Amino acid sequence: MSSPSIVINSPAAPPVIIEVKNVTRVFWDAREKSEKSVSALENVDLSVRKGEFVSLIGPSGCGKTTLLRLIAGLDAPQSGELLVEGEPVTGTSHERGYVFQQANLFPWETVEENIAFGLKARGVYEEYRGDVAEYIAMAGLKGFERSYPHQISGGMAQRASLARALINRPKALLLDEPMGALDSFTRMDLQEKLLELWQKFSATIILVTHDIDEAVYLSDRIVIMTPRPGRISEIIDADYPRPRSRSSARFVELRNKVLEKFHLAGAEAPVEYAI
Repeated sequence: MSSPSIVINSPAAPPVIIEVKNVTRVFWDAREKSEKSVSALENVDLSVRKGEFVSLIGPSGCGKTTLLRLIAGLDAPQSGELLVEGEPVTGTSHERGYVFQQANLFPWETVEENIAFGLKARGVYEEYRGDVAEYIAMAGLKGFERSYPHQISGGMAQRASLARALINRPKALLLDEPMGALDSFTRMDLQEKLLELWQKFSATIILVTHDIDEAVYLSDRIVIMTPRPGRISEIIDADYPRPRSRSSARFVELRNKVLEKFHLAGAEAPVEYAI
């Protein structure tokens, strides 16, 4: 008599929240009399699960920012579908927070007013005004509530931008190289703050970055894109526990793996255009 099989139920995977299906985006050069086109993205497919931290890396001009803008609803593809929780992306929404490379705070408003801006724009400030102080504290900006953007550092301004996006409780947080212009120490400090906020809110994050170490340090998965036309060359799992040490053998091994795949993806790159 054979022994009964034992079935071990593993935890269910989180649901897919963002779906990019066969997306193509082409730009036409308005300066050219002929219909000269540049294919920024071609037949891109990507799924992101709830609570995932995903990084997009690739050569300059490979369409990373274009893909992020499409997910945000700041742009639209020629073909393909973009879905958030099964609903088509048809424009911008507070449910998809976007943080730019520069902090883009309103210079005439204080840190507190900048963080509260989205609540006021949505007409829910009175309902959630008590949250503003909480998000200021979480972003490490307590004591700077009444400071203006020119009175704080670049790292503090980016923390204010993160708080401004997160206070709307978005389903996805989209980050377009928000640490690219910072010095290395401020950058590492902001990376730690970003991880802290991500874990606190169980946020779904897609980060565009040129920094491979940053991608390895922060991400659950690393998406490598090819030179134009932008396609997904490979997706690498960064499946090991946090906190991570940048000097550990596991970190160095994964970094080298990403570097190898990155160089393969960037082989024979065409002339770059600014997209």
